[in-house]
Amino acid sequence: MGNVWRLGLLAAAVLCAQPLPTGPQVLTFFSSVDDTDQPYALYVPRRFDPAAKYPLVISLHEAGTNHRLNLRRVFGRGNLPREPDSEAGNRPFPPFPEVDFIVVSPLARGSLGYQGIPEKDVYDVLEDVRRRLPIDENRIYLTGVAEGGAGALWLGLTRPDLWAAMALVCPSALPETEELLGNALNVPVRIYQGALDPLVLPETNRRRRDRMSAAGVRVDYTEYAAVKHNAWDYAYRGNGVFQWFQAFRRDPFPERVSFATRSYQYRSAYWVEIDGLTPGELASVDAAFANPDEIVLRTEGVDGLTLKLDPCPRCRGARSLTVRIDGAPLRVAVGPRLSFSKVAGTWRVQPYRRPEGSKGPGLEGPIAQAIARRHLYVYGTADNPDEEELQRRRRVAEAAANWARPPERLLLSLRVAADAEVSESDLQTSDLILFGTKETNRLIALLASRLPLELSPSAADYGLVFVAPGLNGRYALINSGLPWWTGAEQARRPGVPPKPLPYELLRSFGDYLLFKRSLQEVAVEGRFDRNWKVTAGEASKLTASGVVRIR
Repeated sequence: MGNVWRLGLLAAAVLCAQPLPTGPQVLTFFSSVDDTDQPYALYVPRRFDPAAKYPLVISLHEAGTNHRLNLRRVFGRGNLPREPDSEAGNRPFPPFPEVDFIVVSPLARGSLGYQGIPEKDVYDVLEDVRRRLPIDENRIYLTGVAEGGAGALWLGLTRPDLWAAMALVCPSALPETEELLGNALNVPVRIYQGALDPLVLPETNRRRRDRMSAAGVRVDYTEYAAVKHNAWDYAYRGNGVFQWFQAFRRDPFPERVSFATRSYQYRSAYWVEIDGLTPGELASVDAAFANPDEIVLRTEGVDGLTLKLDPCPRCRGARSLTVRIDGAPLRVAVGPRLSFSKVAGTWRVQPYRRPEGSKGPGLEGPIAQAIARRHLYVYGTADNPDEEELQRRRRVAEAAANWARPPERLLLSLRVAADAEVSESDLQTSDLILFGTKETNRLIALLASRLPLELSPSAADYGLVFVAPGLNGRYALINSGLPWWTGAEQARRPGVPPKPLPYELLRSFGDYLLFKRSLQEVAVEGRFDRNWKVTAGEASKLTASGVVRIR
């Protein structure tokens, strides 16, 4: 029996060690968001050598298509004549031309864009491919089509130090990226655009090109005359994008770094890390080596930062540095991490200390961050509601958890539970979307003493939604009174579809929002300060409503 057991283990080890087949294929990774296996399409070079390191291209699909069709398109093997995307995305892979790149296309849940959960999927796919195959970390490239092009730009600008270059095919508008275009200073960009594209207007990407160029970004722009919204048929023809990528390698320690952000989630680029900022307000650093023993930094909205100089190829043996921050010279010994903090308006050589309980990495808002990873929708039963009321509460939570727009089906499973059903494991691993008040929901009652806002139970015609620190370093999103999507179609909030799903609305909110009767009548909305407190001006508006208590 012991020999059989050992033979079984040996067989399992051999199977696990078997290399992936070459050519196009579909694999899965395990997602911690909802404990599901999520697919992605992968191409492995036909002359694959496991002893070599390969460049990697991550390619993002457009809305309404999938990972399989996207992989075909990047190899110039798109739709057949008059073939709809729905059919093209489900056909067997045709023969692909040979390239010495590993290419991967995540499904990323379908047509949800590339922020939040889909963004996490892309990085989870990257880690899965790194685990399976030998990747050259200095030759990782991004490309994408339409919504996928906008997604590639978002990923490239928020974490620029990962990528060697970006090729964006008719990338659609994404307002959040426009103020970050300078972050691509060290990431060459090529934009492909159809001159007659009715969905992504050429003016959008011409302006984007001009702003990038003005910021010092190396940007190429190719516009195809008489081409509509199928620029990928031309951009990806003849392996052209791979030939363009081949010219670029990532510089992990560039001479100059220009980086802007509004959040701790994206706080680092290359050898510069922002330690202190106000979430929601733009913070920026421009850092450059003036010579081997002098670094010049210009900052805005930054209260603390660290220079990561291990190793420091630009220092060229210098034992000390002059670090000139906003004109103030500071002499420091060269070390692996040099930290600076602004105290009473003056920069000092000392680490930045965030006040305990203040906003920081992983807990900074806005509201949409509570649904950007594993989360749970919880309705209340603490007041022993009758069956009719119980079902009504469950339906509200289920509506919030439904992210699929018919007839679309998403590979996303979001759990709905009563407050009494939430386990200790849930509290450790999940952000909580809590409906009700402390009188009706046990978990809101548990958090009540630390929550910054509270809606009066008698405020029948009001809705309050806000995000706050919850338990175990997780978010709690509280929705008391009317559901946050009440009257959403009539409200037409900026950046939100005409008939929005509940989750889509959350992306348009700050940290809190109070409305009366419907979203057409917003009383007040905004961001909490660094300490999760309402600012004085907004506090007076909330108090004036007569239905909100501020702690």
